[in-house]
Amino acid sequence: MSEPVFEITKAAHFDAAHYIEQGPGDHRYRRLHGHSFRVEASVKGVMQPAGWVADLESLDVALKAVATELDHGLLNDRPGLESPTLERICLYFAERLKPQFPGLSRVVLSRPTIGESCALTL
Repeated sequence: MSEPVFEITKAAHFDAAHYIEQGPGDHRYRRLHGHSFRVEASVKGVMQPAGWVADLESLDVALKAVATELDHGLLNDRPGLESPTLERICLYFAERLKPQFPGLSRVVLSRPTIGESCALTL
């Protein structure tokens, strides 16, 4: 029998402004506006000798550090987020978390107040 595979998840929140330069010149996406975001990061793997897949506290600290980078800022000012779609923001988190968490398996970004989300499966 193979070892069981687990997936652990932590979540963080941040608020940020952005605009998207797509669509007609008068489209509402082009205007500067803000959102409250929720981001989840999941790490998948077998149980390590310590009895866990990864340390949830370490994942929490790392995830919140990235969220803090973006909190109350203009996303468009961040390299890689010049056009800050949900997809690009997911990638932003994944690129920063993957070095510390090689088992990173999923990043989910949502805007709960408007019912939108995006999931990146690694």
